[in-house]
Amino acid sequence: MLTKLIGVREFRQNIASLYEKAKKNNWKYIILNHNQPIFKVEPLNKKDTIIEKLASDIAEARKDVKKGDVYDFDEVCDELGL
Repeated sequence: MLTKLIGVREFRQNIASLYEKAKKNNWKYIILNHNQPIFKVEPLNKKDTIIEKLASDIAEARKDVKKGDVYDFDEVCDELGL
C-alpha cells in the first residue's frame, strides 16, 4: 500500500476525490498540519467493516447477557412458532 502525504486543507477540500483515488490505487494518506503528521487515513475494505460489525454485535450481546436479557430455547421456539 502506497502512502501519500497531504495537507489537512487539501484533504478537507478534496476528500471525495481522494477517497476514490485511494480505493482505486490502494493508497493511504498521512494528513499533515503545519508539516506535522496528525492522522493516517486509509479506505476500509468489506472484510474490515464486517469484522467491526461482528465485534460490535458481540459486545452488545455480552452486555445483554450481563443484564439478564436472554431467552431460553423454549421461549425462542414459541416465538418462532416451532
